[in-house]
Amino acid sequence: MSEPLRQTELSTDPPRTVPTEWRRSARLDDSVVIALLLATIGTITSRVEVVLLALPFILSAAWAIDRRPRRTETSGLDVEVQRVQSAVDAHYFAYRVAIGTDSVTELVHLRVAEEGSAPYVLLASPRATGMVAGTVPIAHTGRVRVVEVAYRLIGTDGAWISLPMAPVVVERVVMPSIKPLGEIALPRRLAGLTGTHTSARPGDGGEFRDLHPYAPGDRLRRIDWKATARRSQGFGDLYVRRTDATADATVMLVLDSRDDVGEVVEAWSPSFRGESGVTAMDLTREAAASIAAAVVGAGDRVGLIDLAAHDGVVAAGFGKRHLNRLLRRVAECTPHGVRFSRRRAPIVPAGAIVYALSTFLDDEVTEMALRWRVSGHRVIAVDVLPTPDLEGCPSRALTAHRLLMVERRHRLSMLENHGIERLRWQEDPANPSRAIVMHSLVRATRRRA
Repeated sequence: MSEPLRQTELSTDPPRTVPTEWRRSARLDDSVVIALLLATIGTITSRVEVVLLALPFILSAAWAIDRRPRRTETSGLDVEVQRVQSAVDAHYFAYRVAIGTDSVTELVHLRVAEEGSAPYVLLASPRATGMVAGTVPIAHTGRVRVVEVAYRLIGTDGAWISLPMAPVVVERVVMPSIKPLGEIALPRRLAGLTGTHTSARPGDGGEFRDLHPYAPGDRLRRIDWKATARRSQGFGDLYVRRTDATADATVMLVLDSRDDVGEVVEAWSPSFRGESGVTAMDLTREAAASIAAAVVGAGDRVGLIDLAAHDGVVAAGFGKRHLNRLLRRVAECTPHGVRFSRRRAPIVPAGAIVYALSTFLDDEVTEMALRWRVSGHRVIAVDVLPTPDLEGCPSRALTAHRLLMVERRHRLSMLENHGIERLRWQEDPANPSRAIVMHSLVRATRRRA
């Protein structure tokens, strides 16, 4: 079967029309064989009634051959998908399938596979295909495969059957929700030349710094005549008011999207076929989108590094257009199934703060965070591992999970010992709330600036 066709969220393609390649079915061959057999037996035995029994089969085969589909005939498939929000705040996709066929088509053999459900097969007349519809609940963010539709056509009396058409896979990108954060943690030292934050160096635009004797290069409009009258000891002594310069911050979001685990621990097994619940990638997308929106809202620059993609780098920028492009990239981050090992940590801009969003279930991101910290960057480890649900897990899975969590706690302790701060994104009664931790990170920024 050929490669599936894909429709994305921004697709406005018309219904796809493809040529139909027909094949003779076994039913037509059986009719011809039965007719010849009956005619032969009737002739040999000189029995007219046996020969007459072959007549319906001969007429049926002749009618089917006369109604043979032409090579130029085509068929078209259209899958309409619409996002719906119900009164109970439940989001889902509603889809409808419509197939346009030629006049010789009597039935359409459909195979429809919805996201998270077993595929179902049905036979329908061409006019009834417009009634094939369904709904798919939205359980996760990112790229979601809504429905996959494959079909083939059945001609006159089932004598002709088309080859299976390439399945059409309809996908949509579900954008993550943005949580209001207010202020967020910034780098220890601001390296920008202008912005909304007060830096430690003298300049224009910030808060009052001190009174200083006039020096070459000071602007005349900064002379404070009242202070000069009070402090001057002789003719020509002038004093200027100095202010702190303003600067912007650079924030780099590092997404560990190499793999994905859900809150249902039993779903970590590849053989599990149930619902995994909230996944680490759902929390990663939500955290990255919320932090990016807060950074751009404060007038700072934000960039993105996707560890699972070779081209997963978005240079730091600011503004609404840059934010929309970054949010789209965040929404499309998805595990690729193949772990991408790096020889060294990605390069981040000088003076930037790094938000490392990971489950910290292996050593790779931990080693990168330590390298960034040694290089002088402020690093915040954003823990996006969902709260585990151990219900229904066999004993061997519980043992493996316990060992994995021991290794994970060791990594997190090592990060804290090296001065890397931690922020758990998902609200958990066993840990401080996200707002409290974020406030403490902001206070640490002001205290050490």
